[in-house]
Amino acid sequence: MKVLIAVTHLLGTGHLSRALTLGRAFAMAGHPVSVVSGGGEAQHLDQSGVELMQLPPLRSDGVDFSRLLTPDGAVADDAYFDDRIFQLCNCLRDMQPDVLITELYPFGRRSLRREFIALLAAAKSLPRRPVILSSIRDILAPPSTPKKANEAEAALAAHYDGVLVHSDPQATQLATSWPVTPALSKMLRYTGYVAPQVPDPHPQGLGQGEILVSGGGGSVGDALYRTAVAAAQLRPGMRWRILVGGRDARARIAALKTSKSPAVLEPARPDFRQMLDGAAASVSMCGYNTALDLLQTGVPAVIVPFDAGKEVEQSLRANSLTQLNGIAAITSAELTPERLCAAVDQVIAAPQRPTDSFRFDGAARTVEIAHDMAKERA
Repeated sequence: MKVLIAVTHLLGTGHLSRALTLGRAFAMAGHPVSVVSGGGEAQHLDQSGVELMQLPPLRSDGVDFSRLLTPDGAVADDAYFDDRIFQLCNCLRDMQPDVLITELYPFGRRSLRREFIALLAAAKSLPRRPVILSSIRDILAPPSTPKKANEAEAALAAHYDGVLVHSDPQATQLATSWPVTPALSKMLRYTGYVAPQVPDPHPQGLGQGEILVSGGGGSVGDALYRTAVAAAQLRPGMRWRILVGGRDARARIAALKTSKSPAVLEPARPDFRQMLDGAAASVSMCGYNTALDLLQTGVPAVIVPFDAGKEVEQSLRANSLTQLNGIAAITSAELTPERLCAAVDQVIAAPQRPTDSFRFDGAARTVEIAHDMAKERA
């Protein structure tokens, strides 16, 4: 069974990380898999076992996802999109996949609608039409108008065979953030959370006993980093390590450094999850992959949901996580060094929470669902 996964991350790297985790699961089950990425490079992510094919990259203009930029900061024009579409459809035709998975679309990525529609049309014109699935996380950005929800459902009815919801329905159902009609409900396939294997302790013991501050792989989180730098001065007895994401991480680190703070600052690193396993506490935002890291490791955690612009996804997820032991949330408007320190003290003192309450086998379950659907198609 050949599998093609199409994904474009525009701000952070969570979408690509999840797509690569799915890709590795297909590869481990013996299925050839290609991940076609339309976002920026993310070399800190694990690409082992997966053929990663890079389109001309795009990024959003901050949280304005309707304004897409090329790597040099220019607004992408029609010729740039045409080149992406040409390469994307060529990948499809060259591979002739049995399964095509689009990450987030049609529930999001409306600004990339033209290229996704071209991909779907090309898939339907293949000699053997693949099973077509949409892949979405536990919580989506709720549609701002009924029209957007209706358009997404119309696209699903016209092109798709199912929707992979990467959540444990005992914890979060899609209806938490998206209107689920009877027709949509019939298409949903809950997989459990898509998470890598539980990390082993770091072989060099890095992260042990530290306050580990992270903002994901994208170029966001400066307010969180600045606050953590100041908080480290208030808690000099604790070792604070701040991992800064983004291609410009070293320049941002230089701007954040102060001789008064004992915090260690360094770029985001691929062994982060192993470091998290032994940390005294985590301070982070609340993206999908970060939330799973916290749930899998059981580390005490302070979360500061990303809520710039009209973003509500992370706040919704944070609301559910704070019901668990050892997790506290601070809104970006309330974030101060003093509040951060108090929250860190609170979660460290909380009872330890179990790490076996939710299903984390969503990648393996996705492989099973796709295999069964492809077998039925054959």
